[in-house]
Amino acid sequence: MANTSGWPGRAVRGGLLLASMACVTPAIAQEIGGGSKGAVTGAAGGATAEGANSALERCPEALGTIGVVEDQSAGWYRTLQSYKLGSTVPVLRMMIQQSNCFVVVERGAAMQNMQMERQLQRSGEMREGSNMGAGQMVAADYTMSPSIQFSQNTGGMGGALGGLSRSLGVLGAIAGGIKTNEASTTLLMIDNRSGVQLAAAEGTAKNTDFALFGSAYGWAGAGGAGGYSSTPEGKIIIAAFTDSYNQLVKVVRNYRAQTVKGGLGTGGALGVQGGSTPAAPRQ
Repeated sequence: MANTSGWPGRAVRGGLLLASMACVTPAIAQEIGGGSKGAVTGAAGGATAEGANSALERCPEALGTIGVVEDQSAGWYRTLQSYKLGSTVPVLRMMIQQSNCFVVVERGAAMQNMQMERQLQRSGEMREGSNMGAGQMVAADYTMSPSIQFSQNTGGMGGALGGLSRSLGVLGAIAGGIKTNEASTTLLMIDNRSGVQLAAAEGTAKNTDFALFGSAYGWAGAGGAGGYSSTPEGKIIIAAFTDSYNQLVKVVRNYRAQTVKGGLGTGGALGVQGGSTPAAPRQ
């Protein structure tokens, strides 16, 4: 019988132990704004929400109508595409409706379909009584604009485990380490009639992925399918947006309009010499 009391025996036993654990799903600890809350889930219909995150802020009545528009030419949106993630708008819209704080109106790609229905009405192709005439669309009182600030992975214990693996000569193929991903998101809310920014809120999230076993034994990880509900990157982004939205709701529930002496847009209180505003009358 082979001697297993020395280092080679212990290395073999260690390799077998890790091989037997390779099928274990890694534990993922997700922190939203400093606390573990989870992501956006469930559904929304009118003022009714089903399966919503219990940590999502809610309002007893809506504060107005809102459209969600993202800047798809921004650098953060291109970064999303590198993670094989799409638009943030659908998830944000569901979050908003579940909260009942705003009524969501369409201001995205589906507007083309809405216009097509009206063109069919005008062409005479629709049945009598279809009632697709003018004057029925609801105005958007506000526009919400999202943005994302990414943070690169931090090495954590991954580097130490990798070095240890190489020195032992047995674990190098399967030890992956511990990664920490962090993201912060910003939501801006604009009044469409005046163009005034009403509110801004930042949110953060942290996701610690204990990916100890890599893919040496066929484990593909959570990121194989892509999407906001199935990848670590997607989950952390939505967690950060949940935190942003909660902060925004808290501040608008206690909203008090900013005031400028003389009225908004009339020149402001910071005058210049030779000006023609109440703060700087021409001399």
